Amino acid sequence: MRVSVITFPGSNCDHDAYEVFASKGHQAELIWHKDTDLKNPDLVVLPGGFSYGDYLRCGALARFSPIVSEVLKHATRGGMIIGICNGFQILTETGLLPGSLIMNIGLKFICQNQYIRVESSNSPYTFNIETGTPLMIPIAHKEGNFYIDMAGLNKLQDEDRIIFRYCNAFGGIDEQSNPNGSIDNIAGICSTNRRVLGMMPHPERSVTESVPGSDGAMIFAALEEYLTAFS
Repeated sequence: MRVSVITFPGSNCDHDAYEVFASKGHQAELIWHKDTDLKNPDLVVLPGGFSYGDYLRCGALARFSPIVSEVLKHATRGGMIIGICNGFQILTETGLLPGSLIMNIGLKFICQNQYIRVESSNSPYTFNIETGTPLMIPIAHKEGNFYIDMAGLNKLQDEDRIIFRYCNAFGGIDEQSNPNGSIDNIAGICSTNRRVLGMMPHPERSVTESVPGSDGAMIFAALEEYLTAFS
């Protein structure tokens, strides 16, 4: 698998994402935000961090990076993209995904392990993962409160595009298991063609043996299985 991980000024999870793929023998590349060549990837990763210092609005300035124009073309061609945390914010700013990420309901930065539930196995990123499976994935954000109007929410629900919801350890969905106030406990959504995923939790921080928990590895394994099955 060819993977291009974008580095913006202020990115701090780009090397984490790069290592996930490189350690598995995939052809991973770090692409600088001023570049205009994505290197013909199968997958583009927009990593977490604070692109351009989160000035103006999270992801708003990254939207105008030269490389993002190429990311948009990649999406138009049906290419796969995963945006993690700040990457999710960038995806909403570009319009590749609907909604927006606003300030957490408690107005504080949250950094903790958090359970999320797989809501749909109908995506490259949850391929062959049973719907309803709880995964423990770290979160680290201040503006991760996903908001969308009711018409947009209904559309996401009707089209089975909610991929992850915040939950408790047993997979239960309730207000207490929602860390940031996201509407409908949403932690991740996909595009209409299901090839663009945005999620606030950090699966790349839950892969290696050096960290507690490895549930993030299931997401990357699902992606590998999907590409093997359909390439």
